[in-house]
Amino acid sequence: MFKLFNNKRLFILLITLVTFIVLMGFSLGQRKTLSWPENFLRDTTGFVQKLFYKPAGYVAGFFQDIGTLNELAEENQRLKILAAQYARDKAQFNFIKAKNEQYEKDLQFTKAQKNMYKYEYLISNVVSVTTEPGNNTLVIDLGAKDGIRLNMSVTSIEGLVGVISNVSNFTSTVKLMTMMDINDPNSQPPIAATAVNKEGKTFGMIESYDQQNGMLLMNKIPVGDPIAKDDIIISSGIGGRYPRGVPIGTVEEVKVGQYGFTSTAIIKPAAGFQDWKELFVVYTEERVE
Repeated sequence: MFKLFNNKRLFILLITLVTFIVLMGFSLGQRKTLSWPENFLRDTTGFVQKLFYKPAGYVAGFFQDIGTLNELAEENQRLKILAAQYARDKAQFNFIKAKNEQYEKDLQFTKAQKNMYKYEYLISNVVSVTTEPGNNTLVIDLGAKDGIRLNMSVTSIEGLVGVISNVSNFTSTVKLMTMMDINDPNSQPPIAATAVNKEGKTFGMIESYDQQNGMLLMNKIPVGDPIAKDDIIISSGIGGRYPRGVPIGTVEEVKVGQYGFTSTAIIKPAAGFQDWKELFVVYTEERVE
């Protein structure tokens, strides 16, 4: 009886060992599909992982949302500050505007004086470009029929480009700022200029363009003028030929003149004088002298 029991245990052990070896070989072999025990084990494991990972993901997402809410709160605070600043600036602007209108009324400004700094921007397409030495010009598709007149300013999105030098019925020629030369009477007229946030304190005349380094020269800057490197130069509007506030360029360097009475600012043009497709003509009503 004891012997039979031992034989049965040995038989079960052998069957188990053979089954294990077969399963090992079956698992290690190259198969396209998994066996049902492997499928069962993988599905069970995946289900358990899903039970734990999904809540964990919710918890992690919750804390991430809390962090995002903090960022949104800070951004909202900054926007509130900007909105308050805008409200103050708008109120200040409206106040200054009302005072100016009152001054115009009290001083009996003429219509031409009231419209001096009221501009319209007419968009135009560039028809052709001439890059001959001493003749950097381009032609736009606006002319006399559109109200274009000589010496109107032409700008790009970046800044001042040049002036209208010739007008026909349907097209106009633009003389670029790269043609500015103080010694050439046929050159583009000088530009009265100032610096942003230094209006009334900074003044000079942009009279020429240095062909070698591609820089504009702002001359006749008086002694003690606060102009400095990185200042943004704009047209001052003095003289009425050029519109007020048009970007011209950025100061690269300020040099004191030979005798120390004036300075010259080296200005990097804002316009860049690139291959433009569209430009804007600054339109103003014709002034009756």
